[in-house]
Amino acid sequence: MKKRVVITGLGVVAPNGVGIPAFTHAIKNGISGIQHDPQLEALLFSCQIAGKPEISEDLKAQYFTELELRGFNSTGILYGVIAGIEAWKNAGLPLQINNHPDWDSGTVFGSGTSGIDKFRESIYKIDELQTRRLGSTVVAQTMNSGISAYLGGKLGLGNQVTTNSSACSTGTEAIIMAYDRIQSGQAKRILAGSTGDSGPYIWAGFDALRVCSSKYNDNPGEGSRPMSASAAGFVPGSGAGALVVEDLESALERGATIYAEILGGNVNSGGQRGNGSMTAPNSTAVQRCITDAIQNSGISSTDIDAINGHLTATTKDALEIENWTKALGLDGHDFPYINSLKSMTGHCLSAAGSIESVATVLQLQEGFIFGNINCDDLHPEITSLIHPSRIPLKTIETNPTIIAKASFGFGDVNACVIFKKFQK
Repeated sequence: MKKRVVITGLGVVAPNGVGIPAFTHAIKNGISGIQHDPQLEALLFSCQIAGKPEISEDLKAQYFTELELRGFNSTGILYGVIAGIEAWKNAGLPLQINNHPDWDSGTVFGSGTSGIDKFRESIYKIDELQTRRLGSTVVAQTMNSGISAYLGGKLGLGNQVTTNSSACSTGTEAIIMAYDRIQSGQAKRILAGSTGDSGPYIWAGFDALRVCSSKYNDNPGEGSRPMSASAAGFVPGSGAGALVVEDLESALERGATIYAEILGGNVNSGGQRGNGSMTAPNSTAVQRCITDAIQNSGISSTDIDAINGHLTATTKDALEIENWTKALGLDGHDFPYINSLKSMTGHCLSAAGSIESVATVLQLQEGFIFGNINCDDLHPEITSLIHPSRIPLKTIETNPTIIAKASFGFGDVNACVIFKKFQK
């Protein structure tokens, strides 16, 4: 019999809300976290707005010691540790496991790039012949697995401790990897999530590719417009999302709150063949990823109440919805509700899948579908595929049972996970 896998803890550091209470309030009320970024303006970026979480010095001090913060300069690790530990505490799990590792618990915490500001700082010191002044934490802050290493040490994790990296599908893939490890009986619980650095050295390449929004620098809150006819590219963002993924038996044993169940999922690649490339999705692979996730979950497409899409506010939005209609065999009024968190956060890159998965689970647990802001003018290519009523512009109080979350990334990689409202 298939082992049941559930979500018992949530944590988030998002541009529109740090911590689950603030984030839940923001997504229910259509609050954007996108603001003007003076640094991007000073550096002559075409896109001068961004979604960047606000972290106070007081909050940092709750998660890091004074010694750890000395010479610390990695926003990715900062966001990931705060989100990860919030999820751990939220799951009712202890922070100190005596002096022994917790052999049953691990982490799969993804990242795109780690400590890029620390890298830059280090390069200047090396060039100025100050290598010996780099400090003892430069390696931990700049290695890609820095985030899982920090979390592993803070929580005393003795099971798998690793960092995955698959561009924009990183966070969703991490959840599926955690699910698979628990399904195979190799762990009782895995802290799954992903994080993404913020700032110009992460975002510059996308600005150079001209895929970022440059038309709304004077109106930041209107800049991210997934599914809109006036969408003008994505708004860069950053942050972290975290979920404690656990064996149902273990969760019930310790009387944990259960937020949702993971029914299954799938990851694949289009191999950059057909219409796929480094930056464009192979539609056949996208559709296959979705249909295989549904099959793996033991449901049919008509069981899906809503989709939390990838939907970045680029020209690929209509193609994504077309792929969903083909994969599900549903269109018009029959199509599930669909929304995109990126309208409120921007595109958080390697952190997107995990932050959006937290939003997906909150919708199941609290019984709502959050509205899509900035898309009153739905793209005609999209409304030719699905009825406008399937794209709520404001939060609707409903009671979804099953929501699909998918992410698609650079390199033609795909991930889709199916969440269900928990029922004993």
